[in-house]
Amino acid sequence: MAIGRPVSLTNNVASKTISVTATASQTLFTVTGGYRINQLAVFRNGVRLADGSDFTARDGATVTLLSAASSGDVLEFQIFDDFRVADAIASAAAEQTISGNLTVTGTVTGSTVTGAAIGISSAGTVVGAAKTLNFIGAGNTFAMSGDTVNISIAGGGGGGGGLGTAIAYETSSDASPFSYIDRYAKVSENMIFNTTTAGLNTSIVVSVIPNIEINSGVAVTVGAGKTMIIDVLQIGDL
Repeated sequence: MAIGRPVSLTNNVASKTISVTATASQTLFTVTGGYRINQLAVFRNGVRLADGSDFTARDGATVTLLSAASSGDVLEFQIFDDFRVADAIASAAAEQTISGNLTVTGTVTGSTVTGAAIGISSAGTVVGAAKTLNFIGAGNTFAMSGDTVNISIAGGGGGGGGLGTAIAYETSSDASPFSYIDRYAKVSENMIFNTTTAGLNTSIVVSVIPNIEINSGVAVTVGAGKTMIIDVLQIGDL
């Protein structure tokens, strides 16, 4: 074991040395790239100078010798600074941009993500890790398929909320046994029922809202193979 205090290295600290040749009677030197104040060592012809006695360095850009240099003197500036990796991913940044492809590998066990993986959750439940997110349709459910998580977006239309909108309890947000259906609804934008928006096959489009008001200038188009029926179940009269 070494006697005395052993040498220890500080992580993430780097240094660089800049060397210049002085002219006759030169006292002022500009340090290329600047320096941190009190994080600079100055050498003259290999001999270290003392800050305050042999030189001053107080502006982060220049060094002034208190005794003028001779022509041909070699001044070396050793600059100490934090080591920085260019374009590193910040661990706590609110947002950041990554250009190019991002490849991720790793695994998910239970609710713990291990390795370099992206954990995918649905409603707070971890469903797996993936390298590709495949958005299907226009939803909030996830399903693993190999290294791909399929994200299915259900619904998408506004308005009356299907066969009813759940009513929450008075003191909590839990759904109660009751639901409601609005008797009135407005169509404020153009709407078309076709094989893209209303099923792939010949189908019947049903509105359970008995009073539909279509704004002036708005078109509701029933495409080929589709049949539109208003309140066929007469649920609005319950």
